[in-house]
Amino acid sequence: MRGTGKSGFSEAGLRRLREVLERHVESKRIPGLVALVSRGEGTHVEAIGTMRHDGGAPMRRDTIFRMASTTKPVAVAAAVALLEECRLRLDDPVDRWLPELADRRVLKRADGPLDDTVPARRPITVRDLLTSTFGLGLDMTSMGSPMMSAFFEQGVYGQEWLLPASEPDEWIRRLGTLPLMYQPGERWLYNVADDVLGVLVARVTGQSFETFLRERIFGPLGMKDTGFHVPADKIDRLPPLYAPDPQTGELIVADEAEGGHHSRPPAFPSGGGGLDSTVDDYHAYFRMLLNDGMHGTQRILSRPSVELMTTNRLRPEQLAAREALARNLVHLSHGTGQHGGWGFGMAVRTYRGDFAPVGQFGWDGGAGTSTYADPDNQLVGILLTQTGMSTPDSARAIHDFWTTLYQAIDD
Repeated sequence: MRGTGKSGFSEAGLRRLREVLERHVESKRIPGLVALVSRGEGTHVEAIGTMRHDGGAPMRRDTIFRMASTTKPVAVAAAVALLEECRLRLDDPVDRWLPELADRRVLKRADGPLDDTVPARRPITVRDLLTSTFGLGLDMTSMGSPMMSAFFEQGVYGQEWLLPASEPDEWIRRLGTLPLMYQPGERWLYNVADDVLGVLVARVTGQSFETFLRERIFGPLGMKDTGFHVPADKIDRLPPLYAPDPQTGELIVADEAEGGHHSRPPAFPSGGGGLDSTVDDYHAYFRMLLNDGMHGTQRILSRPSVELMTTNRLRPEQLAAREALARNLVHLSHGTGQHGGWGFGMAVRTYRGDFAPVGQFGWDGGAGTSTYADPDNQLVGILLTQTGMSTPDSARAIHDFWTTLYQAIDD
C-alpha cells in the first residue's frame, strides 16, 4: 500500500479494500490488477498479482492497460475543446465536415430490413454525436438484426474486436452506406457516436485525432503513457489481454503485448475503445474534471464545459429508454451500466442504485477496467485488470472494489 497525504479513507477500510482485491487475484480468475483511489489530497495505489496468469513480472503502478470503453470519457474531451474554441457548435449539422453522413435514411423499425426506410427528419448535429443520440449504435440485445450484421459485413466493426479496422475516411464512407436505426436525436445508442467524433475532430482540426488529443489534453495533463498504441520502449509494461473461456473459465490470450493489436499505431484511433493508459494518467484526467477543469495552476477545460460533460444530457424519454435497457440487460452486462444518465462520452448517475451517490460519472471497459469520479465525496476510483468481460470475473472485482471503497470513506 502506498499513499500520499491524509486520504479521507479509514486505515481499516483501505486494508479491507486490499484484502478484497487480493481475494480476486488469489482465485486465479484474474492474474493481476492495479487500483487507485483518491480523496482530496490523498492517493492510494494497490498493485496486486502478475502481468501473466502463469506468473512472471508483477503488476506495477505504471503497468499500461487497454482501456477499451473506458476510453470514451477521455477521448470526448477533444470535441469539447473544439466547442470551447467555437470551431464546433452544439447544434450545427455535421454535414459540412462529414458529408458521408448527410441526407440520411432511417429504418422504419430498428431491427427491420435495411431497405425499409424513411427520410431523416433533420440532419445529424454535433450534439447528437456528443450525447450518443445520432441514430446508430451497437445493440447487444439484437446482435442478429440486419443492422448489427451489416456493421460486421461492411467492416464497420471487426468480428473479433468491436473496433474499426479501416482508416478513418474509409470507415466513415462504409458507415455512410448504412441507414440510421433511429431518427437523429431520438434515442441513446451505444459506442458508434464516439468513433464518429474522432473522425469529426480530425477533419475540423486538420490533425490526426491522437495528435489533437495529445496537444490539448494528454500533454498539458502529463498523461505521458496514454495513446492509441504502446511504443516498443514501453511494451514490457503492457500485459497480455485475457478473454476467459465462458464455459471453463480458462484464461485464453486474446491479445499479446508484443506483436499484438496495441503494439503498433492502429489504422483507426478509436474514441470508442482504443486508448491504452495507466492509473496515474487516468487519475490526472478525472481529478481535473473534479477540479472544474483545473490541473494544478493550469486550466485544461472551462468549468461550464466540465459541467456539460459530467451531468445528464438525456431528455426524460431518452433517459427512460436507457434506464430500462440497463435493467433488462443487467444479467448480460454483469451489473455494469446501471447508472441511468449519460453526459458526453460517459455515464452519469441519475438514481441511487448502489453505494455511489447521484452525480457520480465515468465508465467501464470490456477489457476489465473501471473509472469513476464522485463530486459529492471528491473521490476518484480506478480499477484496471487485464481480464476481459467474457466471464463476470473482472466485473465482480469491479463491483467489490466500488462497494469496499465506499465503505472505506471516513468522515
